[in-house]
Amino acid sequence: MALQKMDQFIENLPSMDLMRSEKMTFVQLIIPAESAHRAISYLGELGLLQFRDMNADKSPFQRTFVNQVKRCGEMSRKLRFFKDQIQKAGLLSSAHSTLEPDIELEELEVQLAEHEHELIEMNSNSEKLQQSFNELLEFKIVLQKAVGFLVSHNSHAVADETELDENVYSNGDFGEASSLLEQEMRSGSSSQSTVRFISGIIPRSKVLRFERMLFRATRGNMLFNQTLADEEILDPTSNEMVEKTVFVVFFSGEQARMKIIKICEAFGANCYPVPEDITKQRQLTREVLSRLSELEATLDAGIRHRNQALISIGLHLTKWINMVRMEKAVYDTLNMLNFDVTKKCLVGEGWCPIFAKPQIQEVLQRATYDSSSQVGIIFHVMEATESPPTYFRTNCFTNAYQEIVDAYGVARYQEANPAVYTIVTFPFLFAVMFGDWGHGICLLLGALFLIAREKKLGSQKLGSFMEMLFGGRYVLLLMSLFSIYCGLIYNEFFSVPFHIFGGSAYRCRDDSCRDAHTVGLVKFRDPYPFGVDPSWRGSRSELPFLNSLKMKMSILLGITQMNLGILMSYFNARFFGSSLDIRYQFVPQIIFLNSLFGYLSLLIITKWCTGSQADLYHVMIYMFLSPTDDLGENELFWGQRPLQIVLLLLALVAVPWMLFPKPFILKKLHTEVRHWGSGGVSLTFC
Repeated sequence: MALQKMDQFIENLPSMDLMRSEKMTFVQLIIPAESAHRAISYLGELGLLQFRDMNADKSPFQRTFVNQVKRCGEMSRKLRFFKDQIQKAGLLSSAHSTLEPDIELEELEVQLAEHEHELIEMNSNSEKLQQSFNELLEFKIVLQKAVGFLVSHNSHAVADETELDENVYSNGDFGEASSLLEQEMRSGSSSQSTVRFISGIIPRSKVLRFERMLFRATRGNMLFNQTLADEEILDPTSNEMVEKTVFVVFFSGEQARMKIIKICEAFGANCYPVPEDITKQRQLTREVLSRLSELEATLDAGIRHRNQALISIGLHLTKWINMVRMEKAVYDTLNMLNFDVTKKCLVGEGWCPIFAKPQIQEVLQRATYDSSSQVGIIFHVMEATESPPTYFRTNCFTNAYQEIVDAYGVARYQEANPAVYTIVTFPFLFAVMFGDWGHGICLLLGALFLIAREKKLGSQKLGSFMEMLFGGRYVLLLMSLFSIYCGLIYNEFFSVPFHIFGGSAYRCRDDSCRDAHTVGLVKFRDPYPFGVDPSWRGSRSELPFLNSLKMKMSILLGITQMNLGILMSYFNARFFGSSLDIRYQFVPQIIFLNSLFGYLSLLIITKWCTGSQADLYHVMIYMFLSPTDDLGENELFWGQRPLQIVLLLLALVAVPWMLFPKPFILKKLHTEVRHWGSGGVSLTFC
């Protein structure tokens, strides 16, 4: 009787069309080949028809328009290359495309190929020029730094010439076995011819390992001088500035020279010849500086030319990307269609909302007219055995909430739409957790700014983060408003100040509030109109009280939302006519939830209303452990103990009621269907 009365009450309620997914219909389209591309393009812009893949058994390479899809993919690669080049150059691509006449896909393909070839050639020339410029710059730095080492080496050898002749090397068979220091300090032209050097430049991070390797390879028979370069040099590979060190290695013998050259190659050190003659050094330095200035001017001109080309590409880049993306989507959809036996028409099937049939027919008529086709597009409704897809109508306000719900799961066809309730519950639950009116005002100003500039921002190309903020602007609006409301409650913004009076007749709620004054009595000028009781402010138990209040509020809100979800499952079961779900799913779920957690919510509200000091933890724990024991001071109302026993028994009964009957009944129904099906087949064969 109770269920019948509830059904009668629900039947009198207004329809829930806006709270359920749209009714869908299965349609078939027969499109002439000459108007197929335009028709699919127009339908894609409308966005109210979902095609069914009629070539699911074919691979992507076996479909009709595979070549067009490949061309679109190649053009997309070129457009990504242009975008990367624009970002690498530090330029900004225009969010608004310049006005230009519409071009065909073939013409765009030719233009993209020309732009790509031009950019690749410019990049290649620029890399070669940059490499030559880096080499000359390194040569100049080596010339400037290595001269000091060579001058000190020559002056040191001349100064020690007499002393070495008299005291050190009187033996005539001095050769490569002697140390390099001894050969360097040896006087005469013969000694000068045996000591040679190699100069170059190496990244600063490799200097220590480089010097250690040279020392080991030559067994210490070398002199290594180094100094830090005054300028950082651009690395063409990583496009970063690198600190480098100039080095000069003095050695003796051909074998040592070969070892040093191989080590330089292994460490990526660039070696440059430096003449010992000062006149030749100055002349070579002037030549290097002259060539550097010429190369720098050439590089600047090349960069300006390349940036101009990238800027001209960037003006059309957004339009080209959208055009190629749309063309690829059109050909992907055409690959889902089949040719008829005459090979002159394409046949497609799909789902559309019932309300969208006039709009789809109007779009198809426009496609036939624009393509100058002599044959119209046939559109008719068909019967389908498979389940339709789910489609919810949204607008700029509800779209963000629908996406939040769809991120967790899409509702079945014709089920109640949870996004309708999420419009209120999601921002409010956020506000309960956030609860800050100051930050809520800042959030409100940001949301109002996005809403005020909705038209302008909607037509621009935004980054991923800004696009997410703009899409959720109305979510931010409600979140900020609820946050301000909850924050005012938590922070007692409107609470009336209280005063402390000795000997007043109004006592504190708790003895713990007597921490600030000896007497600790409070009296209010007026009742507080809004927020938490201000008598808790400044007391020792303020934080435990507020934490307890928020925890209990969270329990009440959570149980309310869980009941809402179970109630929605009842409406869905009733809509689909599933009495099985109502009897063995909705009823035991609602009993189990409210027998335990609903009872806890009742205890919380009763304690708030009566001001009782009962311990709810103790009540709920011993409800399971000792349901027949006396509650004592934890009793909140008369008849609480027998009520708890009844609720506990209901919860215990609801668990098997919810878990076991439905699977067995479904199995029985499935077995009966298979049995009658097999019986029908055998009768036919007889």
